[in-house]
Amino acid sequence: MGGVSTAGRDPGLQPERTRLAWRRTTLSAAVAAVLAVRAALHGGASATAVVGCALCCALWLGFLRVAHHRIRALAAEARPPALAPRHATAAALCAVAMAVCAVVLVV
Repeated sequence: MGGVSTAGRDPGLQPERTRLAWRRTTLSAAVAAVLAVRAALHGGASATAVVGCALCCALWLGFLRVAHHRIRALAAEARPPALAPRHATAAALCAVAMAVCAVVLVV
């Protein structure tokens, strides 16, 4: 009952699917950042809207950096390493913070 051995494991297309999922999520975050810019500049730009827009764009760049690092790691090796906890935390925090920025810009 020690678990399943992964020594002879064939990952198949799992790394490719994961890489595509990171790309889709990055594209979704880019769309959210563009919509934040549009919302901030629509009908005149207030200082709060510009700050929210800049924060949303900075968060997108942070998420893009984490995603690019992970995509490269998945493409580089046949058996990619696990996602580092700090990278997973950074990606999750960027996504949640972008959602908060979106709510602030919409309301």
